[in-house]
Amino acid sequence: MKAKRKNVIAIILGGGQGSRLYPLTESRSKPAVPVGGKYRLVDIPISNCMNSDIYRMFVLTQFNSASLNAHIKNTYVFSAFSQAFVDILAAEQTPDNPTWFQGTADAVRQCMPHFLNHKFDYALILSGDQLYQMDFNDLLEEHIKNEADITVATLPVNAKDAPDFGILKSNSESCIESFIEKPVKELLPDWESEVSDEMKAEGKKYLASMGIYVFNKKLLVDLMADPDTKDFGKEIIPNAVGNKKIFSYQYEGYWTDIGNIDSFFEANIGLTEDVPKFNLFDNDNKIYTRPRMLPPSKFKNTMVDKSLISEGCILNAKEIVHSVIGIRSRIGKDSVIKNTYVMGNDIYQSIEDMEEDSQNNKILVGIGEGCYINNAIVDKDCRIGNNVYINGGSHLENATTDLYAIKDGIVVIKKGVTLPDNFRIE
Repeated sequence: MKAKRKNVIAIILGGGQGSRLYPLTESRSKPAVPVGGKYRLVDIPISNCMNSDIYRMFVLTQFNSASLNAHIKNTYVFSAFSQAFVDILAAEQTPDNPTWFQGTADAVRQCMPHFLNHKFDYALILSGDQLYQMDFNDLLEEHIKNEADITVATLPVNAKDAPDFGILKSNSESCIESFIEKPVKELLPDWESEVSDEMKAEGKKYLASMGIYVFNKKLLVDLMADPDTKDFGKEIIPNAVGNKKIFSYQYEGYWTDIGNIDSFFEANIGLTEDVPKFNLFDNDNKIYTRPRMLPPSKFKNTMVDKSLISEGCILNAKEIVHSVIGIRSRIGKDSVIKNTYVMGNDIYQSIEDMEEDSQNNKILVGIGEGCYINNAIVDKDCRIGNNVYINGGSHLENATTDLYAIKDGIVVIKKGVTLPDNFRIE
């Protein structure tokens, strides 16, 4: 193992209310949303830090943080003789700060006294709701080598995607000279930057901010002294362009912002591809999460194709295709699951509980018999009856009910709900 970086602290921003990820964020914060069958979104930036020898991390949050707190407490426990930590900093009202976090920069400002209790030269600021694998050592070394005040991680994007991002324009020395927030397509010809030949060949000529920043400590402290600036992407970075030495660190690997149900669904189902863009099977870039003492998954008469099956599942399904099946999932016989993320369950039902539920005509935890589920997300701890038919797709209009939501054709079954026998969405 490399020596731990003792001059860096990581600040992971937990995000706001997460309304675009509703209903997955109805009872949990965005970083606590389950991903990949067994992980949480917050595991991604934390794992990237640990793989980059950064072991001092703060996670800033204020919405629905109980689930996130429990996950971090039960997962990231370091040696008593180590200085490593992952600390949750929830919004707190103090005599100096009587309000909740007003934005990303305001969150860092309000938590600054906690950061200053530790020695560091550089602050690495990350988002808690992105899927990517990056060696932050390369980012930090470029920042130091260039004697930058701020370094912004940037991703080359094409003209179609550029209007969805803050676009930075850099010169031949990767120094950022200008910034525009979500430019209209007519302006794009003036915002091309120097990128690699591979990116040029793909038409990716515009540098999008990834929301990943390195700040020198003194500058960050100075910037946080201004209470009028609330957000990094909308105020701090644009205001610093032309006034500070800001460098672009170009990243050309896989990265996606889990901002809405569509991107969340696509990222999870993408993990089932033969060679996924996000590699869970990498010795050098492990994704860490809570260790669970679960039994192996078991199958009976089930055809599985291009799918991820997590630990502790009991699967009697007929088919599972192009799907992610989360921990402790139970799926009954003759059921067909396609293009679906089943998040699984927090606990097992005991045989006694199952017998009692059956005697009382109560639907069991899990997915029943003879079901068909396609283009859907089934949140945790659902009770889905027999012969339930759910067929998501573009033919469905957006809708929200007590039991489910439909967004961009994806059916999201809410956490812990019960769908009766023969329930249909088609």
